[in-house]
Amino acid sequence: MSAMLDIVSIGMVTAVGLDASSSCAAMRAKLDGFQETQFVGSSSEWVVGAPVPLPHNWIGEERMARMAAAAISESLAQAPGAREQAVLLLCLAEESRPGRPYGKGSALLDRIAAIINFEPRAGSQIVAHGRPSGHVALNLARKILASNQERFVVIAGIDSYLTKAAISEYLSAERLLTPDNPNGFIPGEAAAAVLCCKAGSNPFQLLGLGLTHERAPIYNSSDLPMRGDGMTDAYRLALEETEIDMNNIGYRISDLIGEQYWFKQSALASLRLLRGRHEFQDLWSPAESLGNIGAAVVPVMLGMAWMAARKGYAASNPVLIEASSDAGICGAAVFAAGATR
Repeated sequence: MSAMLDIVSIGMVTAVGLDASSSCAAMRAKLDGFQETQFVGSSSEWVVGAPVPLPHNWIGEERMARMAAAAISESLAQAPGAREQAVLLLCLAEESRPGRPYGKGSALLDRIAAIINFEPRAGSQIVAHGRPSGHVALNLARKILASNQERFVVIAGIDSYLTKAAISEYLSAERLLTPDNPNGFIPGEAAAAVLCCKAGSNPFQLLGLGLTHERAPIYNSSDLPMRGDGMTDAYRLALEETEIDMNNIGYRISDLIGEQYWFKQSALASLRLLRGRHEFQDLWSPAESLGNIGAAVVPVMLGMAWMAARKGYAASNPVLIEASSDAGICGAAVFAAGATR
């Protein structure tokens, strides 16, 4: 289907800033929010994480709701009338993921709405697929907007790996970055939101989207070799919808959380589709500053690209944004500044 979606405004709450402007500026400057946490690692050292410096010591579901509410409010404030006309798609961690910092997604959505006095429109829903939830939400959003039933859709993501259960689980699985394990990720937390409308005169537009599944995910009981087929197919689907080649992609933003598996997957997808001469394609990742932020990562990456296009420091144009989950869901989206169809 035709992409038919523009990003109007953004909002963020991260370890390096409590709004979108400061967060994007800090990530552009390669600052990070890494610090020792209250969690103890396997060798009795403090686990390094990237917590959000909130002004109050909220914990658990209340903390998540407050962060998401701030990001959503920021995105809505930049578009008059959006608060009364927006469907909310809330991106969350997989329900089966250990250490999820919230209970039922519907209860979290209701708490967020109460905090900001926002009444989500009919069609608002939970998208609980972890890191690539934002790509699934983009697909839902463009269908909602194409139906002409709603004028705005807010895609919001909220997540945290900074819980006792999550730290314990990923330490035991040897997936956290520690002095004894260089092949791991730094646990983080964040919230972000992007306000979308039907494609028109806005300067940052979705051109193509691909969603697929990797047959050899990181938890691969069949011990299949990882060839990057899932992400390659996601790239291909997104590029086919744009009707451009991989050679013409300006730069990429990826949810590279730090483990070798994800770097290999991204590299394979790119190499298998590049043909002939091409310009340098830079690769950005919010994990360099924020660690692994789970389901918040796609809205954060969309915000990074939107801000870079708006401020004129984007590496090039268009941008390909990718994310994948431990279960093997792969998503890729192509956006362009000043695009027309």
